[in-house]
Amino acid sequence: MVQSLIAPANLPRVILHRRKVDAVKRFHPWIFSGAIRNIEIPPHSTEPQEGDLVLVTTEGAEILATGFWGTGSIAVKVLEFGAIPNINQCIAQKIAKAFAVRQTLGLTAQTEGAPVTNCYRLVNSEGDGLPGLIIDWYNGTAVIQSHGMGLYQHREAIVAGLQQVYGTALQAVYDKSAATMNRKSTHKSAFADGYLWGQPENSIVTEYGRKFTIDWEVGQKTGFFVDQREHRQLFAQYARHKKVLNTFCYSGGFSVYAMTEGAQLVHSVDSSAKAIEWTNQNIALNPTAHQGQIHESYVADVFNFLKNTDTEYNAIVLDPPAFAKNLTARHQAVQAYKRLNLASLEKIASGGVIFTFSCSQVVTPEHFTGAVTAAAIESGKTIRILHHLTQPPDHATSIYHPEGLYLKGLVLLVE
Repeated sequence: MVQSLIAPANLPRVILHRRKVDAVKRFHPWIFSGAIRNIEIPPHSTEPQEGDLVLVTTEGAEILATGFWGTGSIAVKVLEFGAIPNINQCIAQKIAKAFAVRQTLGLTAQTEGAPVTNCYRLVNSEGDGLPGLIIDWYNGTAVIQSHGMGLYQHREAIVAGLQQVYGTALQAVYDKSAATMNRKSTHKSAFADGYLWGQPENSIVTEYGRKFTIDWEVGQKTGFFVDQREHRQLFAQYARHKKVLNTFCYSGGFSVYAMTEGAQLVHSVDSSAKAIEWTNQNIALNPTAHQGQIHESYVADVFNFLKNTDTEYNAIVLDPPAFAKNLTARHQAVQAYKRLNLASLEKIASGGVIFTFSCSQVVTPEHFTGAVTAAAIESGKTIRILHHLTQPPDHATSIYHPEGLYLKGLVLLVE
């Protein structure tokens, strides 16, 4: 267990250039390496290592923040603006505040049948003041995913914080950090997923009355795309009695909503055979609205499927994985969004709708809308924007950290 008590005087001091202090005083949670004037190491201490706590100060020794040291261009990710006496207490308080927000949103009710859902995001990284930490709640199981050594080293404190807010409702805590940590950390040791506490009693969640089996051990991200909950509900009203195409379907979220709302035909497409297996399981888990409805799944490349299908659809979902992981890939990503949307415009019936999304953080809403507009121009069709979409409130961002906004979407009416 990492030492919980903190003596600020014993922490390495990251001293900022005089002209770089304002960004921290405006509460931006990232401090870049170029802002650092020098680092002071206390007696009997060593240079900070990745994930170590450091104190951030002005040249005049004013304490600005406490955060986690990083080895990349982001040198410090701020945990607290000011000094903190106890890291475990700080983590517990932030988890409690995050839980209170989800209570306000009406997501935490435990009574059967009462909640909108029993799966949601509890902690959204910088949006909840816990940089690099994601916690998703799946009907009794909390799945955590660390994106940095800082909070990864304090997983026992995270478990304790979860136990405090959930009590007996918490069945298990699963750590799904291996993929992100092995990719991002400079530490030589390999990371492994596994249960940190307890064992789950079930893996079925309910969302707006629909049931889904979640495989957090094998599935993408933490097991389910919780951020599309409100968009699935919105899509349902456009899918009634329609022919629907759900591309990059993963575990079939949009497909389930379409079938339970009475879609005439639903095609689910994903390049992963495992994803199609999950989709079929979830379709079977939910009764369809009417007799005669058809659901068909395809393990296929989405671009090839759009090129070769003869079906004309009334509603299409485009929810691809991130086409760009960094700024250098942004131009290619924008071009890929254009190609994807143009291909779908060629398969949509007059009067049909397209739900189109980007989850690439480096692709701004302006970039994404520009790509879709370019596809619309090339198609020559009359197109109206019905909805501008973004991540739901349990994926909240800090007003001081616009980089936390990653999901953007448009609902297009095509004539």
